[in-house]
Order: sequence, then C-alpha cells, then structure tokens
Amino acid sequence: MNRLDLPFARLPRWPASALLLAALLLPLPIAATGQLVDGIAAQVGTRIVLISEVLRSVGPQEAMMRQAGAPEQEIMKLRAEALEGLIEARLIEGVVSQLELYAKDEEVDQTIQSIAKENGLTLEQLYASVVFHGMSRDEYREQIKRDLERRNVINTFVGSDVKVDDAEVRALYDKRFASMPASSDNVHVRQILISYGRGTKRDAAGSCEVVEATRQRFLAGESFEALAKEVSEVAPAEGGDIGWLPTDELASWMSESLAGLGPGDVSEPILLPFGCSLLQLVERKQIERLTFEQARPSLEREVWNRQLEEGYRKWIEELRAKTYIDRRGYFAEAAQFGEPTFPMAAPEPPAAP
Repeated sequence: MNRLDLPFARLPRWPASALLLAALLLPLPIAATGQLVDGIAAQVGTRIVLISEVLRSVGPQEAMMRQAGAPEQEIMKLRAEALEGLIEARLIEGVVSQLELYAKDEEVDQTIQSIAKENGLTLEQLYASVVFHGMSRDEYREQIKRDLERRNVINTFVGSDVKVDDAEVRALYDKRFASMPASSDNVHVRQILISYGRGTKRDAAGSCEVVEATRQRFLAGESFEALAKEVSEVAPAEGGDIGWLPTDELASWMSESLAGLGPGDVSEPILLPFGCSLLQLVERKQIERLTFEQARPSLEREVWNRQLEEGYRKWIEELRAKTYIDRRGYFAEAAQFGEPTFPMAAPEPPAAP
C-alpha cells in the first residue's frame, strides 16, 4: 500500500479526507539543503505553527523535488502552500474550541471502524497499515478526530445555507449522460502496476520481473485482489479495482490486453512508459444509461458537496481576513511564491491569553 493510499475517512455529507491531512503528521527527514532552525513559522490569532510542522508536512514531496533538481523558488512555494494548510487547521481549531464542537471518542471509534470496513480490513490490519506508513495509533485517532471536528464546523457555518436546485441537478445530468448511448459494452477491471524510473530504483525489466512474479503467484492460486493490496501502486486499498470502464473509451494498450480474456483471467505483463502492469478482467456486461431519477440521488450529493465546498472556501477566507495572521521570517518571504488566495493584510495582533 502506498503512502498516498492510506485509508481515509468518508464522513457523512462532507468529503473530508483524513488522507490529505494525515500526510501533515508523517515524521519524515528534512533535506540537507535549505534547513531551517525550528521556531515559529506563523502566528494565527493566539495559536502558532512551528517551522518543524511545515517541514515535516512536505518531507516526501520536497525530497523528490530536490532529487529532480527543482529550483529553490519551487521549494519555497511548496512550503508556503503547506503553511497555509496548517494556518487553516489552526483557524478551525479555534472555532472548535470556542463553540465546543468537539468530536466524541465514540464518533472516532465508529469512523475508524467504517474506514476499516470500507477498505476490506480488520481494525488490526488498518492500524498495521497506519503504523507502517509512519503514524502511531494515537496520531491516527487524533487526525480522525480533527477531521470530524472540521466537519462539525463546516456543517454549523455553511451546511444550513446550501440549497440544491433541481435545475442544476438536471443540467449536471444532461452534461454527464445526454451524449451517452442508451446502452454500452463495459468491462470491470482490476490492475496491478509497478512503476520504474526516477525515484524507484527499478528499471523497466525489474518492474516487469515483479509483475511476472506476481502473475505466477496468481496462477498458483492466490487472489488477484490480495496481491494488488500487497504490491500494486494503483488502488491498493481497493485490491486494484479500477471499476467499470466503457470499452469504446479504453486506451488501446488496455483494450488489446483485455481482448480474448474471460471473466477472472489475467493478461500478460504489459510494459508501459512509466511502469509494468497486469490486468484482470472481472466481468463484461452491457450497462444501460441511467435515467434522471436513477441518477438523481448521486447527482444531488455531488451538487450539494460542490456548493458546500464553495461556501466553505468563502467562509474560511472571511475568517482569515478578520484573524491576525503573521507569517514569520523565511515564510513571510515564501508566501509570495505560494500564490495565496487570502488577503495578506492582517488585523492587529490579539492580546496573549
């Protein structure tokens, strides 16, 4: 399982992703170039963001960028954008504290159990994956708690104002389905991908060797889904499941590899410009185009979530504008490269608590 495929929370009504925020906590090495001595990166009201928090949050990306020879200006931009995410987290923390919108331990437990179930894992397997990717159980629980509290804040200040207009739902249906045929041939596919090249310490041949070894394990009786969870860089949490795909929209390499396969069969290793792949055809079938009434529930949720996100962005910018935010030293200079969408001017600093 990749770091970026760490199971994340799917919270009711608000798509808050613990995956993205969890990455802020991973304790990763800091590049030798451009080290900063720890201190305060920013003050947000009466709260602070430490330099070490920012550097830890961008550890993996910064390491890859430096290895690729990225200019220092791009590194500054990366750090500045990470700081803005941490500033936003501090703003949310302040609202949670002020209004006591805390998440209860029972909610955290239920959410983690749901995450495990959605990813086909036991609780112990989920926690083992979390620990493998650099977080302790307590850190993971704390991250889920923060995401739940963020949802509470968003629903309190934005959710009640969101109204889903039927005309907007209809317009989205027409855009997505009107040009589709009444029925189409579709394939359900699972994929295993092993990349090669820069940053992987593998060449094309080495990548395909791993894929062929995995294929032999499948032919010997192991589950493709289980193998994908173990080795694949594509949807490992889903057992390599990339869903139903219309055959007339498949890339030629995929279409050719699936041709002649029956349900449950796997392809030969497929060499691609970026990796070596293995496909399993799960099923073929004709899929009828959804009617408006069939598609309405999911489209309404999509419109609702989009409006909620737009409302949240407006609300958080207003909160930024009336909160004292002081980016210190290096980060005051780096902010110009982050292309922030917030006002740079700030109110007077608050009195210390």
